[in-house]
Amino acid sequence: MIIRLRRQFIIIAMLSVTLVVFLTAVTINLFNYLSMDRTLSDILQMISENRGMIPQFSPGERPGHLPRGQFTPETPYSTRYFVLYYREDGSLDMADLKHIAAVTEEDADRYLSVALRHGEGMGYVEHYKYYVTLTRDGRYAAIFLDCQRELHSVRTFGLISLLVAAVCVALVYVLIWLFSKKAIEPTAKSVEKQKRFITDASHELKTPLTVIATSLKVLEMEVGQQKWLDKAQVQTEKMTRLVNDLVTLARLDEEKPPIRPVNFDLSGVVEETAESFRDFAAARGRALELDIAPGLSCRGDEYAIRQLVSVLLDNGVKYADSGGTIRVSLEQGRRGAVLKTSNPYAGLDAAELDKLFDRFYRPDQSRSQQTGGFGVGLSIARSIVEAHRGAIRAECPQEGVIQFVVTLRSAP
Repeated sequence: MIIRLRRQFIIIAMLSVTLVVFLTAVTINLFNYLSMDRTLSDILQMISENRGMIPQFSPGERPGHLPRGQFTPETPYSTRYFVLYYREDGSLDMADLKHIAAVTEEDADRYLSVALRHGEGMGYVEHYKYYVTLTRDGRYAAIFLDCQRELHSVRTFGLISLLVAAVCVALVYVLIWLFSKKAIEPTAKSVEKQKRFITDASHELKTPLTVIATSLKVLEMEVGQQKWLDKAQVQTEKMTRLVNDLVTLARLDEEKPPIRPVNFDLSGVVEETAESFRDFAAARGRALELDIAPGLSCRGDEYAIRQLVSVLLDNGVKYADSGGTIRVSLEQGRRGAVLKTSNPYAGLDAAELDKLFDRFYRPDQSRSQQTGGFGVGLSIARSIVEAHRGAIRAECPQEGVIQFVVTLRSAP
């Protein structure tokens, strides 16, 4: 239990840290990209407003609509761009290529087709950002701004930031793994004390319960059978079963449950255990149907698996509707052997299915009092399945029917 708690603590902490770190990295990169895009858009807008040219300014001057530091006297000499002027019918009038060396007259038609497809507005093609606008003389101007350095800078910053984020997450994982044991130590001590108390109390109760049971039998032999003695014996037996169940739960909750894994015939174990409940079910007015696939094996504790099947069938016989049929099936699934038990249960509330495995939880108090259940049987079943690294769940395949599905690993 403590190992599972520590694992869950690490998973939750790492998911939270990973989400925050990478969300922060993505946000920073998004703002970095938007800032670059805004700068390029401002430069394109300025070129458009100045008829395809970047105006030259003396030191200390700058265009009024650009932020300080975004435009310097060196900008006209370091900015590479070209402008294509064309008519509405798509015919090229002029290609201004004097501000760029990477584009020739032969390339103009290819970039013109991009501008024609896109229409007015801004976009990206290859490592250029372009701006298509209608000029005052009725022609269209497509301005292509070389932003290879800016895009490379954004990509490099993004890769570095993601790499740093990954390294930070890895370091946090190491720290959480190292300190998680210390973090859950108070909880571990509390759980350990609780288990020790249950185990010690159970052992202390066994002796007086044995004495009481023996004394009641001796008293019955002396005074004869009486209803008061019968009631006392019934309650003593119930208390003995509860004590044994608590000891079983405490043992199964240990870090290393006392499971002795061996390969055994699972089909034979399930069928034999289920057949032992046939008379019990008939006495309660319930029918028992078996559908056991032969030849299925399992690696685990045979006694514990028998106890698991007994718990599920005992639960089915006690809580099934009168005259109902309890169905038991065993088949080979994708992840191992699948054991299913189902029975009609008119008082079923689908919202309570997840609570059925909680200790001392009884959905129908009146029926539980009649059957004498304590609400720990399914908790034992879950502990047995988890000790075998399997899975168990309760479901409602149809209205008024409850079904328990257990998946156990097949023997190698």
